[in-house]
Amino acid sequence: MTDFQFLARGIALAGCGIGAGCALIAGVGPGIGEGNAAAKALEAIGRQPESKADITSTMLLGVALAETTGIYGFVTGLLLIFVAPGMFMGFLE
Repeated sequence: MTDFQFLARGIALAGCGIGAGCALIAGVGPGIGEGNAAAKALEAIGRQPESKADITSTMLLGVALAETTGIYGFVTGLLLIFVAPGMFMGFLE
């Protein structure tokens, strides 16, 4: 194995690690958004208790849609940690 191959492997692994870290930061946004949605839903229920069912169902749908962003980031991070390095090492041989 040449020095170039060692360098290329190091760069590929560093890129995968940095990319996985950036992808996992995507979990921060949904957490903040879901907290804000729940807070606003509780305020709305406090103002109009008779519309609790409508507010709750709408909030749950919005929270579920927001959570998919975090899940996509998590899956991308896992792929960059466990799958991509093996693929890159296969290309570099």
